[in-house]
Amino acid sequence: MDDLDLHREQILRHVGPIITGRFAGFLASYTREVRIGQPLVMAVFLASSVFHMLGAALRMKPSRRSFKELKKGPEFLVTPVRLRDDLGQTYEVEMHGQLPQSALRRGDLVQVTTTPQKDPTLPVRLVRVVNLTTMQPLTPRIPTMWSHLGPALLLQAVLGIVVVAAIMAFWMS
Repeated sequence: MDDLDLHREQILRHVGPIITGRFAGFLASYTREVRIGQPLVMAVFLASSVFHMLGAALRMKPSRRSFKELKKGPEFLVTPVRLRDDLGQTYEVEMHGQLPQSALRRGDLVQVTTTPQKDPTLPVRLVRVVNLTTMQPLTPRIPTMWSHLGPALLLQAVLGIVVVAAIMAFWMS
C-alpha cells in the first residue's frame, strides 16, 4: 500500500438537496458542451435562411452563421467545488457557469442547493449558493440554447416566418 493511499482524503457524494458546510475551494475548471435539439436548430436556421435570401436580393448583409456552427451547442464552464461539513467530511459538487471570484472565500460558511445530474456518475450540480458568512445569495449562470443562437439570428428567423406567412396569405387569396 502506498503512503498516498493512507493520507488520501475521501470525497463523499451528497444525496440530499441541501448541503451546509465550509467552502473548501474550487478545483480546476473545464468546459462542457450544452446539447441542443436538432429539429429546433434546423427550424430556426431555415426560417432565418428565408430572411437571408430576401436580404441578399435587396443587397443587405444580414449576419450569417453556418448550420454546423449552430448545431454545436454552447460551451459552459464546469468547476468542481469542495465543501467540508462540521464533522470534517468533504463533499464535491459541480458548479456550471461562473460566480464572481470574490463571492466565496476559503472557510466561508455556505448553504448549497443541489440537483442530481442525468449522468449518475457525476457529482450533484450546484444550483444556488447562499454565503452565510456574508448573507449573499449566488446563482451561477450558464449559456442556454437561446443565448447561443443569439438575438440577431432569432430576429432573422421571426422575420423569415413573417415573410413566408405573407407569401402564403397572398398566394391563398
